[in-house]
Amino acid sequence: MPAYHSIFLDEPNQQTIGNFALLPLRTRTRGPAQQLPAVPPAEEQTLTADSPSYDPLDEILSLFRANTFFRNFEIKGPADRVLIYGILYVSEILGKIKPGIARREAEKAVMNVALDSNFAIPGDAGFPLNQAYEAPADRNESEVLRQYLMQVRQELARRLLDRVFADGSGVPSKWWLSFQKRKFMGKQL
Repeated sequence: MPAYHSIFLDEPNQQTIGNFALLPLRTRTRGPAQQLPAVPPAEEQTLTADSPSYDPLDEILSLFRANTFFRNFEIKGPADRVLIYGILYVSEILGKIKPGIARREAEKAVMNVALDSNFAIPGDAGFPLNQAYEAPADRNESEVLRQYLMQVRQELARRLLDRVFADGSGVPSKWWLSFQKRKFMGKQL
């Protein structure tokens, strides 16, 4: 069975840096991403792919669990690289959420990672998948990519926390935490 690929592969007029797509996002975080229409918080977790507000972060969270079971992933385009980066990042922040931790403490731990601006981007020595990503062409592109990834990281952390603590009990979902130790393609950020 093949891995699940991004539905944004055929997105027209994709802006790319290197071979990483800068896709539009539905976010409250400032950054270079084009803004998609907002949705009410109650509808956020039930968006479908045909909604005009469905973005790559919704796709990352919906495909995360299924794709973590694959050690190989054929990259079909720049949007797949966004999906891969997001899955690796979700794996990293799930590792910060401990069983039995309160939501407030989990938010602190996860947002510390999301707000840290000292992370590797494609082309940096510490980036885990440099063989699949092209480095930005210049310093300006590098800064735009870093800002876009910061925006992705912050919004993805917020949405993941909403899903992990969705039942309102104040303790993290065991179902989400069961994927803490899984590594997508044997890698982690």
